[in-house]
Amino acid sequence: MCVLSGAVCVPGDGVMIPEAVLGWNEAVGTDSETVRLRRGDPQALVAMVSRYQHRLYRYLLRIARDPSAAEDLFQQTWLRVVANLKRYDPEREFDAWLFAVAHNVAMDHLRRREPESLDERMETRGAEPHAEPEALERAAAGERAARLETALGELPAVYREVLALRFEEDMKLEEIAGVCGAPLSTVKSRLRRGLEALRRKLPAEELR
Repeated sequence: MCVLSGAVCVPGDGVMIPEAVLGWNEAVGTDSETVRLRRGDPQALVAMVSRYQHRLYRYLLRIARDPSAAEDLFQQTWLRVVANLKRYDPEREFDAWLFAVAHNVAMDHLRRREPESLDERMETRGAEPHAEPEALERAAAGERAARLETALGELPAVYREVLALRFEEDMKLEEIAGVCGAPLSTVKSRLRRGLEALRRKLPAEELR
């Protein structure tokens, strides 16, 4: 992540966005980062990327299930953020707007590459075989986390996304609906079905 003369570098593979293309024309001020970002301050973009890079990448990785694809989607998200800055309403929470942009980028990717991953049908396969109990609690906790990660990865993308936004990003259901562009009832249904699918795959105590 960097700002070079005449360009802004986006983390990942070093994608550089020319300032002339983005229309950066404001000096760094004392306004909030979101206001400065909307004005076209490259330092505000750097600050925003730094602030959200771990959360955003984790969210995209949860959907894409591939680090390389997640990195590409991460870069595409910020490029789209920059391209649509004038549409951003400073009165709106930036988190929700950013994740809504990322959602659209990720769904476009899945429709091109994995149309079946958008399927909301319930999984019917049984739970994965349980590993033998370990002597050390730390090792056991690690195995539980690994099983949960595996089970999550087997869910349809729409379930993975809602579960990630609810429990990893701690978003309210109304916020998730805004990110996904879906009715609140649909979000509730996806969350319920996602949890039901996890319960079928994992022992009840591992979901507590």
